[in-house]
Amino acid sequence: MISIITMFFVGGIATGFTGSLLSTLMLTGVIVLGVFITFVMSKFLSKTVLKGVPSSFTLELPPYRRPQIGKVIVRSLLDRTIFVLGRAAVVAAPAGLLIWVLANVTAGDTTLLAHCASFLDPVGKLIGLDGTILFAFILGFPANEIVVPIMVMTYMSTGTLAEFSDLTALKELLIANNWTWVTGLCVIVFSLVHWPCSTTCLSIKKETKSWKWTAIGFLLPTVTGFALCFIIATVARLFGWL
Repeated sequence: MISIITMFFVGGIATGFTGSLLSTLMLTGVIVLGVFITFVMSKFLSKTVLKGVPSSFTLELPPYRRPQIGKVIVRSLLDRTIFVLGRAAVVAAPAGLLIWVLANVTAGDTTLLAHCASFLDPVGKLIGLDGTILFAFILGFPANEIVVPIMVMTYMSTGTLAEFSDLTALKELLIANNWTWVTGLCVIVFSLVHWPCSTTCLSIKKETKSWKWTAIGFLLPTVTGFALCFIIATVARLFGWL
């Protein structure tokens, strides 16, 4: 998100301290937008599916005891390391295999990844993105950190995930694939508001013990993200910016 702000909104306007200040202000604006959307969604839920449901919170504090280093280490190992490894084995490994297959198996001299991106292109362009960006977000469901590498891999037609350390080269690649500042803005908004990652969905299911609330937690930000990006893209088209 910071890289997109720098490449498409600040880099060509200001550099140095002024550029850093503008980046900070824009990033703060994105965070404020996220908080505002959270309050709006909370109000919406309280007036619809949560209407009439009383809310209460009780916190029972345990007795204070001197921490035992051994137990802390063991519990940290079990609760953190084992959980992360389990997540990698259950979710990340199959997802990585799927991405590799899509990027390396061809059909008609074109990879399956490119075919899927092309299929989603009309929907992606409708909301100010493109098929590659939208499919990258879909494949990034196990971990949002791989969305940009998947986009780069698709644009460059490589068989492995790749990242750019040079923002100038990354910007040139994105512009060569028809990115504009409107595309950057829609990507920022969609990054802020779209479906939660797999770990979040599993946590919702574990805490609520309900597939209904898991589905709501998945669909509500997804529909909101699509709607916001559609509005931005529509306004941009009306003014000839897209």
